[in-house]
Amino acid sequence: MTIGELSHRTGVPIKTLREYTDTGLIYTVGRSPANYRLYDADALWCVHWIGELRGLGLTVAEIRASTRECLGRADRSVGPHLAELLHRSRERARWRITEQQQILARIDAFEADHRADLARAGDLRWAGDPRAGTAGEPPA
Repeated sequence: MTIGELSHRTGVPIKTLREYTDTGLIYTVGRSPANYRLYDADALWCVHWIGELRGLGLTVAEIRASTRECLGRADRSVGPHLAELLHRSRERARWRITEQQQILARIDAFEADHRADLARAGDLRWAGDPRAGTAGEPPA
């Protein structure tokens, strides 16, 4: 199949498939007479597997490094290496969750501090706003 067919069957953009091919994540089986890259069913499996790993939070760089390492060392089991990558991904996800929870807490605090201002119709005037009157009151 051509790269366009692979893209259509996997839902992965052509540009991404070219990047995967250029970096060795998927392989072509050659080129057509019109010089199009050609792929077989193995490419479908690889693209699906890459998508699965990306869905688990692994980066393309991690997937690429893992692929190179596993291909370069046939004596090494993939399982422990994948477990380590999943551990890293889990830690990144926990960090992002913590960061998002901190943002939610700041939103809650802001809303609590400015409940009256947020409920007031018209232009918002915050305390300390040089356009506002004294003590955050709207100008007369």
